Amino acid sequence: MVTADEFDRAMMQRCLELARRAIGRTAPNPMVGCVIVAEGEIVGEGFHPKAGEPHAEVFALRQAKARSRNATLYVNLEPCNHYGRTPPCAEAVVKAGLKRVVVGMVDPNPKVAGGGIATIRKAGIEVEIGVEEAACQTLNEAFVHRILNRRPFGILKYAMTLDGKIAATSGHSSWVTGEMSRRRVHQLRTQCDAIVIGGNTVRKDNPELTTHGLSEHQPLRVVMSRTLEFPTIANLWQMDIAPTVVFTGENANSDVQKKLMQQGVEVVNLETITPAAVMVNLYDRGLNTILWECGGNLAAQAIRQGCVQKVWAFVAPKIIGGENAPTPIAELGLEKMTDAIRLTRVTWSAIESDLLIEGYLG
Repeated sequence: MVTADEFDRAMMQRCLELARRAIGRTAPNPMVGCVIVAEGEIVGEGFHPKAGEPHAEVFALRQAKARSRNATLYVNLEPCNHYGRTPPCAEAVVKAGLKRVVVGMVDPNPKVAGGGIATIRKAGIEVEIGVEEAACQTLNEAFVHRILNRRPFGILKYAMTLDGKIAATSGHSSWVTGEMSRRRVHQLRTQCDAIVIGGNTVRKDNPELTTHGLSEHQPLRVVMSRTLEFPTIANLWQMDIAPTVVFTGENANSDVQKKLMQQGVEVVNLETITPAAVMVNLYDRGLNTILWECGGNLAAQAIRQGCVQKVWAFVAPKIIGGENAPTPIAELGLEKMTDAIRLTRVTWSAIESDLLIEGYLG
């Protein structure tokens, strides 16, 4: 027999499942799913599809209609209590005449931060908080980081051989890992709002940086280059595939800038071309999750400047050697092994013969 606690957890997991349907498309908003249950039966469901669209609770209440009265509403994030692009969900919940509301986690946004829950409780509705809270926090970790730090959440992804190389001495790097690992990267891109690389990656790899058909969503492709020393014909400049923005210096090659802009590429001139400066710009664009797929020098800068919060490291059972072969992360200024940056909450998974290591910095 299913207990009340088990049923609540199952319904919250359903909320998370619904929320994931909009993965990669809700920034700067969180991913939210909602379920309404009356007499043990799901009578309404919904999820937030993208910013500017109604929130999950609204869709679920519309579907449930009159059956929401005296029912239980489940939602993975506290209902909002302020006017943004849409009206407050807490008010809609109160008007629906619900008996009970189960919330996965409190909204870290200072505009909400318990206010939605307070409004619902004031109306005499029972509220329970913290069901499947860890899973709810993980789902929206980028949104939480953005709200608390006013910066997007950064993920550094790289693939290396068993001896720690991302390419041969010649620079050849296709392919370090197997096809299934590369597919996992394409899946990761579906969750991200932008992908950042340096000019060297454009020159050597001519990447597309797309989700390769796994999603209609294509993240913003971001190139950082002080000099714009790369070809004016490249996959990244094909705007019919996905948007691209190039960050460069104020006095960068004007001819290349002109040719890029003629192809529809956005060129942004910054006084200082640093990961931190680019992240400020991407924050202002309303982005939540940034994927760094860059070379070792840019990766090291991003880490030093606090632009990376999580690492996805693919390790292939290959040995390439080469004293000067490139490594995934260049100089960090750490001289002792005791100074090494330790990953926390580490998980390991095998993908065919490759190994994927995920962990958080700090």
